[in-house]
Amino acid sequence: MRAIIAKRVDSGTPDTNEIRELAAAAGYTVVGEVTQSRQADPALQLGEGKAEELAARVAQTDATTVVFDNRLGPYQTYNLGQLLPDGVEVIDRFTLILEIFGQRAQTRKAQLQVELAELRYELPRAEAKTSLAKREEHPGFMGLGEYDESREQDIKAQISRINDELEQIEQTEEHRRERRRDSGFDLVALAGYTNAGKSTLLRRLSEGLDVDENEGLHRDLEATAESQDKLFTTLGTTTRRADIEPRDVLVTDTVGFISDLPHWLVESFKSTLDSVYRADLVLLVVDVSEAVDEIHEKLVTCHDTLYERNEAPIVTVLNKTDKVDEDELAEKREALSALAPNPVAVSAREGTNVDALLSRIDEELPDWEQERLVLPMTEETMSLVSWIHDNANVDDVTYGDEDVLVDFQARPAVISQARSRASELHTAPAEST
Repeated sequence: MRAIIAKRVDSGTPDTNEIRELAAAAGYTVVGEVTQSRQADPALQLGEGKAEELAARVAQTDATTVVFDNRLGPYQTYNLGQLLPDGVEVIDRFTLILEIFGQRAQTRKAQLQVELAELRYELPRAEAKTSLAKREEHPGFMGLGEYDESREQDIKAQISRINDELEQIEQTEEHRRERRRDSGFDLVALAGYTNAGKSTLLRRLSEGLDVDENEGLHRDLEATAESQDKLFTTLGTTTRRADIEPRDVLVTDTVGFISDLPHWLVESFKSTLDSVYRADLVLLVVDVSEAVDEIHEKLVTCHDTLYERNEAPIVTVLNKTDKVDEDELAEKREALSALAPNPVAVSAREGTNVDALLSRIDEELPDWEQERLVLPMTEETMSLVSWIHDNANVDDVTYGDEDVLVDFQARPAVISQARSRASELHTAPAEST
């Protein structure tokens, strides 16, 4: 698929780097671009002369698609299509993003979120068709398609159905997270923009074990986590166990933020961020090789999103230090200090300073507590001792003639469960220190 990139800005020089990356992520080969700095034209987005230049460029390059980095209304899309050679498709930035999401959606949850985003994108267009057709009493007005008021109602019904199913999925996932917490796991979430290196960092932090989202079990992977220099490599969530002794830590990578997303698209994927909002710690990963102004803008957006519902501490991770020298890194640390106090600088690709990040994770997570339980010598006691070994860091187990003394460290939730199970073994309360 051959694509021409088109972009208009009100003033200044149009930057097409991100839209080019998005097009490449969707599988397009970019064969040219047309840009313009002026106010938007209501009929064509571009000025008439520039639109004709776009049509000529498409013909010269045999492009099959024109990808606009601007949002196009149905009227503009139709008019542009009339100028272009037959068979050439016109899509805008948000249609392209939905196309990428559709390609990457593998889980039921991701597929539902893509479908929801597509419906939310189509709804105002269906409403516009209804309004225009009623006003003009012409079923094919402006080439927008046959007037069908039932389509608008059908979209709203589908949106309601998908929201209900996503809510059920989220309830199941929340129960799974609570079971993991009850079993002694600390939950860490990776957040940040696409291409910041979250997936690569997940590989560095993990033991190479995946967590089966259906069963909550660990299984060996045939390959490590996917990590590519593409946008939206991770659409759903990937959870792995991190190597932080003596803790049991699960790290979840989520879909990345991207600039200039409309509210309807963010809303469609907000359930993907639930793993961030429910985490014990959030690692906010940024690409430190980008311009400091761009990093600053992205940090502001991430903070606005995360602090809306998140209560966990946030640690900023300055990734890709292999792409900057020490002086540049120091300057950016200073410039970003208000938004990213005491960040951890790493190179996930090369593994530089990852040990320091693991130590920081251990420091920021809830403290473990020391506990001692005296248990009666029964068959049920052996089951409890085994459970404590699985969910805590056991310092010592002393077997007497009539009782068992267990000294261990664990999360407060695990200690609470151990005490409750111990109290069921004998009438006297468990001794603790």
